[in-house]
Amino acid sequence: MKSMYKLKYIPVIFFAVTVSYGVNGQSSFVDYQKSFAKVADVFQRKEDTLRRQFEVKGLKWPAKYVYLRSFKYDSQLEVWVKNSIHEPYKLFKTFKVCAMAGSLGPKRMQGDYQVPEGFYYITEFKPNSAYHLSLGLNYPNASDKLLSDSLYPGGDIFIHGSCVTEGCIPITNDQIEDLYVITSYARAMGQDYIPVHIFPVQFNNPRSLDYLERYLKIYRNYKPLANNLEIAYNYFEKYKQVPIVMVGNNGQYLVEDLRPVEQKIVKERKPLVEKTVPIPENELAKVVNSLPVYPGGIKAFQHFLDETGKELVPYLEKGQRAAYLTVDYIIDKEGKPVYARVVKGGNEDINEIVEEKFEKMPQWKPALRQDQPVAFRLKQTLVVESNPGS
Repeated sequence: MKSMYKLKYIPVIFFAVTVSYGVNGQSSFVDYQKSFAKVADVFQRKEDTLRRQFEVKGLKWPAKYVYLRSFKYDSQLEVWVKNSIHEPYKLFKTFKVCAMAGSLGPKRMQGDYQVPEGFYYITEFKPNSAYHLSLGLNYPNASDKLLSDSLYPGGDIFIHGSCVTEGCIPITNDQIEDLYVITSYARAMGQDYIPVHIFPVQFNNPRSLDYLERYLKIYRNYKPLANNLEIAYNYFEKYKQVPIVMVGNNGQYLVEDLRPVEQKIVKERKPLVEKTVPIPENELAKVVNSLPVYPGGIKAFQHFLDETGKELVPYLEKGQRAAYLTVDYIIDKEGKPVYARVVKGGNEDINEIVEEKFEKMPQWKPALRQDQPVAFRLKQTLVVESNPGS
């Protein structure tokens, strides 16, 4: 079979560094967060206030899509929201980043105290953080892996409370509570990749831009990254839509200059093969007491994912280093995997093989609700990555 997709770069919007294995149901994610006493208290205190603040600004609560922009020199974190993929983002709030580590420029190694610069997304909601609440980012992303220290690039980059930092993005406890609630709802309604773009400066601020220009005269190697970040910034300023960003073989970002209507076609590609759902939607459990369990547990499931990823490397397009897939599947009440679909990433050959492999997984221990087995939908990230040295 010949693939119909010819990609030369890796879309940043689909980057997935860690494999998730947890609550992925649209209504259950918020319920899962509320199972932590601290988070339940935050939702109880914050939700009505946030709803009113949205109404005052003419915004629909809760937001289905969230986009975050952070500016290092300006010490700001912007929260943009919308409820339809077609509409432009609107600014909800600007938070003050209350502590700063490092200087302008990207993070390149563990212990450099640098805040990363580039294009990231939220990978982790951490209710029991030492910094009140935390939202983890996917540093190092594909660009960082190519350009940073190969052995010790660093990690554990969060947006968090407590106003202290060693390379993260700290805001006040009150602000992280607002952000945690807003992003939890977006995640629950299906925004698997909540983008977080980190810029050196606000490029429309003359004072900030002047500082950056003086900085670039000293650190000239930083200019290509700064230029690409400015292109992405200007794109969003023009269209109020998140740009598609790719990573080349040299690790440099490439911002596609697509109009929003063209971008929508790229982002919303349908699965290549439509299937009939064998279980009616109203028979799928939204909230369960225990999740489905792969035979042998999480480590065994991780081994299955790793082996599947290795087997699929020969099916990557010519010149393609990696593919990042999102697989939607159901574990029925008997524990049988059914209705596997690749909903993001891949190509015709890869998607067909992945769907077949997921449906042929061994029988799981089904999800339980009130001690009764129930059908439950899961989403899973799968990484297909060739050996950089091959």
